[in-house]
Amino acid sequence: MKVLDTVHTRLTWAGPVDLPLHGEADVQAACGIMHVHGRRYGQPTRLALDYATLVAEELLDQGVLAAKIARIRGNPLDSVSTSVAQAALLVISQYLAAATAGDDRPEPLLPGGPPFVSSDGVRFEIESLDPFVWQCFWSVLCAEPIAVRDGWQSFLHRFATATCPLPGKLVDLVGELPFACLREVAAHTGMSIVRVLSRSPTGIPAYRLTPLPGTATLPAASATAPLAGITVLEVTRRLQGPLAGHLLTLLGAKVIRIEPPGGDLLRGAPPISGDCSARFLAVNRGKQVLRIDLNTAQGRSEVLELAAGADVFLHNWAPGKAEQRALDAGDLARVSPGIVYAWASGWGQEFGADPPLGTDYLVQAHSGLAARTPSLMTVVDIFGGLVCAHGVLDALLHKALTGEGSRVDSSLLSAAVRLSSGPLGTSSPEVPICTDLTELAADPRFAAALVREGCVFPCSPWEFST
Repeated sequence: MKVLDTVHTRLTWAGPVDLPLHGEADVQAACGIMHVHGRRYGQPTRLALDYATLVAEELLDQGVLAAKIARIRGNPLDSVSTSVAQAALLVISQYLAAATAGDDRPEPLLPGGPPFVSSDGVRFEIESLDPFVWQCFWSVLCAEPIAVRDGWQSFLHRFATATCPLPGKLVDLVGELPFACLREVAAHTGMSIVRVLSRSPTGIPAYRLTPLPGTATLPAASATAPLAGITVLEVTRRLQGPLAGHLLTLLGAKVIRIEPPGGDLLRGAPPISGDCSARFLAVNRGKQVLRIDLNTAQGRSEVLELAAGADVFLHNWAPGKAEQRALDAGDLARVSPGIVYAWASGWGQEFGADPPLGTDYLVQAHSGLAARTPSLMTVVDIFGGLVCAHGVLDALLHKALTGEGSRVDSSLLSAAVRLSSGPLGTSSPEVPICTDLTELAADPRFAAALVREGCVFPCSPWEFST
């Protein structure tokens, strides 16, 4: 077998799920996507985009790259398979983990949510992760304090729950004002605001590879998993970056996750499984964790020392933060020639050095995705993690062939643009629709695709063979 011979691939609808799934609608219905996406509507609703299929195709492409990397390193993998059902379970993994955590605290899932509509008919999204900014924005608009208080928790938690029932007084208030006025208030108070575009930006590739100086060889394969023996240094938060690292973990890489002293705050986000957030575990289990203060000279030195022994450095810092910390691609390449340096950003270069907050729903709005198929599922965050991991694998294959390192630039926007070009489906499911993720987790027909480790997670979506 030559290292770049064709890798045999197999993509099915059901994979290890023992159900008669014959299309996107069946998969969305049976595997929980309709249930989660439909929370904002109060009933299971088909995501118009053929999302599970797009995710499965992305996973299959990644499997091919991983198999080729493994071959070069001495692991003669011949084939890879995955399924659309496994892709769907990966998509809902955070929601599935939360539903099966066994946490007694209730998680209300009432329907509702943005985009908002101004008095002149402009649909738009707003974003802040700071309660003070939220309060200031609505206070300038003379909103009732009780409505502002009640709206914040729902707004903040929509990333976790896929629904956002806001007080009607807030929705009505912005509906009485023109968009130009709302944009001015947002600028004054620090609120990010983005209008929903009807068309997607053009000329944005899924990711960009840029050569870095220096060369190095990848370590020889040390086990059967395709990336076994490869070390990834990950400094990420929220979902996009951690998911990219999680996919590399599932492919066998050793992922060392750097967190601040005291740990990532999202470790404490309910529901809790054992002593950690179930949602956090969904994309961070299996990683080695080190706690380092990157705002100190000693912390920077520790990271550079770790990077000297790593094959990949992955982060999703805000624009300018890497340069501020002197941990940009050039800094890492000097201590680790041939390294793959990956930045998973929100906007890429779309808004220059001072972009709006780079979060899922703002990117959905600007990319045109919210005009086609709006969702309070984190569809862009998830696909952004997939695109980032794909870029890293592409760069690792290049390194395996040439020894050369690369910088990998991907973004939520680049992921959303790719999603926006995907087909819209109209078919209806021919299988029963999942309405309870705890029942899905206990269904024996899903047993081969799931694993219980405190709460329930999907197994690796790939099967490799020699």
